[in-house]
Amino acid sequence: MFASSRNGQTDILKYTIKTGEKVFINNTPQGGEYSPQRIPGSDDVSAVRLDNSGLQRFYKYDINTGESKELIRSLKVAYPLWYNEKLVVSAIIGKNSLDLVTSDLKHKTNFTLQKNIGRSLHKIPNSSKVSYISKKNPEWEIRSLDVSSLRTAKIATLDGKYEDIYWLSEDVVLQAKKNQILQYNIKTDSVWSEFFTVDDTQIQNISRISISPDGTKMAIVGEESARFVVEKQLEAYNNRDIDAYVNVFSEDVKVYDYPHKLRYQGRKEMKRRYAAFFRNTKDLNCKILNRIENGNIIIDQESVTINGRIVNAVAIYEIKNGRIITVTFM
Repeated sequence: MFASSRNGQTDILKYTIKTGEKVFINNTPQGGEYSPQRIPGSDDVSAVRLDNSGLQRFYKYDINTGESKELIRSLKVAYPLWYNEKLVVSAIIGKNSLDLVTSDLKHKTNFTLQKNIGRSLHKIPNSSKVSYISKKNPEWEIRSLDVSSLRTAKIATLDGKYEDIYWLSEDVVLQAKKNQILQYNIKTDSVWSEFFTVDDTQIQNISRISISPDGTKMAIVGEESARFVVEKQLEAYNNRDIDAYVNVFSEDVKVYDYPHKLRYQGRKEMKRRYAAFFRNTKDLNCKILNRIENGNIIIDQESVTINGRIVNAVAIYEIKNGRIITVTFM
């Protein structure tokens, strides 16, 4: 299960690894779902829903119909973890930070244990404890929570201020850091070491990590690099694939003539302008003559074939969160 966007809306997607089948289980036009996970002892799914009105709550979704029911009314749940079918441990949005809260769903009670925590909550394997990230001290820590006694204890200090972890076993914990995944054995190690590194020309800033129960597959969430995003845009342009093309851009993308004269704004307007152009330009092809990369800015010198003519252009792309947010043509 993961949150996936379609037509500007975020819903819950069920992905079957063996077949590659992807099926949306709900359709919530009044809001978007995040952090979906299976509810213990049930086929149904829970998720955090952020409504268009700004209301953020924790819901249960029927796996077959997508119908939803609010689970915790009084809290702005951000990152939940099911401890069992009756108890949820959450990072909730407090006054100035995320706070660690346990919620008894049967008795409808909530208890706040600590303020200023991270978003990564996990059960510790072969244990009755839960781990969380404490940000109270200058050096962030992985701490354990004994759910029965509500006592906490330090497990390890993180390598820098990166808050996404995953337990490989009861002794080995993984940490996401930029384009790396680090590992740490809590019984034997004093420093973190490399577990896995991805090509930073494609994926950067890894955050969420998940590993299949049999330990053979890993899923990660990361940001596509600026170069990778622009290359996707170029491929879709040359294939005249209008849907793939506009999907590389942000919903409110701004297109300028250099230096800052706005041509138009928005993905819908871009699609309206390019759809007919793609249909009517059979020989459309763009070649990159030169490229300059500077962080999230890509500058391309382009040679474009349009109905037998060669047009030279320079395009400046600004990328954020895996989408092109501005384009400036020279």
